[in-house]
Amino acid sequence: MTFKERTEYVKYRLESSQKTFDAAKVLAENEFWNSAVNRLYYSLYYAVNALLVMNKIQTKSHSATKSQFSLHFVKTGKFDKKYGKLLSELFDWRQKGDYENIFDYDKKSVQPLFKPVSEMIRLIEEKIKNDL
Repeated sequence: MTFKERTEYVKYRLESSQKTFDAAKVLAENEFWNSAVNRLYYSLYYAVNALLVMNKIQTKSHSATKSQFSLHFVKTGKFDKKYGKLLSELFDWRQKGDYENIFDYDKKSVQPLFKPVSEMIRLIEEKIKNDL
């Protein structure tokens, strides 16, 4: 992937991240809590994926994306450990909400996730901008 292709892909992923975060807000406003968790997870996933691609780190799965983010950005101190935990927690929550039978999240568990997710996306965007 050329630098131009990489930067275009990163831009697309960051836009997808923001749109997906906005969709999570709409879903939460309408009390679709499991779907909001799904969209919150994917908003982070797209942002983390953009960060990894910008740094020429390729992954082929969601688990690999989590691992590479932790290895290259959390363990090196570029991102606080709480962001690695947030990504992992949302990955697990999405799996549970999407695939477990008769499981529903509620406002009390989902609403507090919006602020840290928004913060993490902003930090990723800043990191990418500063690294260009």
